Amino acid sequence: MPCFNTIRAGGRLFLSAGLGLFLVTGSALADEKTPPPTEGQLKTNDPFEAINRVTSGFNSVVRGMVIDPIVDGYQAVAPKPVQKAVSNAVSNLSEPVTAVSSLLQWDTENAGMATKRFFVNTTVGVGGLSDPATEMGYEKRDEDLGQALGAGGMAPGPHIVLPIIGPSNMRDLTGDVLTALSNPLPLAAKAASGGIGYSNNQDDIKALTSGALDPYVVERDSYEQNRSYDINNGVVPLTDLPQFVEEEEAKPAAK
Repeated sequence: MPCFNTIRAGGRLFLSAGLGLFLVTGSALADEKTPPPTEGQLKTNDPFEAINRVTSGFNSVVRGMVIDPIVDGYQAVAPKPVQKAVSNAVSNLSEPVTAVSSLLQWDTENAGMATKRFFVNTTVGVGGLSDPATEMGYEKRDEDLGQALGAGGMAPGPHIVLPIIGPSNMRDLTGDVLTALSNPLPLAAKAASGGIGYSNNQDDIKALTSGALDPYVVERDSYEQNRSYDINNGVVPLTDLPQFVEEEEAKPAAK
């Protein structure tokens, strides 16, 4: 599931390159998360499907003609240690957003963890180029404002496919806008992080829709289910198993 964030955020890297100058110049209890969707609730709210399909097709062309060549060039030029260092540094910039989003959910444990990670990696890790916090036992669990809104009970709203950026919904778009208004740097970091994630999982992402009868539906449903998974911190509901009634053993025929 996490690979689908990279489809959406991978587009953000390209978008941030075009809007770089622009980017740079509800609480809820942590233990009262929104219940995971039931089977009947998994039907995606998609009133804009017609235009979403057009935008999704456009994004697919842009990925193939622009983003993939850029990613391939980056992988060919940058050594693996450099790629890892860049990935660590960009990931480190997301920790403040995780801390704030966790606090909005009264998840003080994860907020404290993100704060410690940011302090350790920024200092000992030399600006986040390395990740000593993980080695010290400070585990990373990303949170964003979209997740905080979802945990607070806000419905995802209509599914939206944004040009270049990719799949989203009204709730997540609202969270991203609020993040950009408060501080554009974390959103730019999220864009870069998405690009790096796309670089690391390029083949898996392509395989997700390769050969699908309807790639749009695969992308849409994967995105929405992945966000539900994120909001519930990976808690997957157990579906009710069907009840099987054993047939009574056939009685011996009367003589």
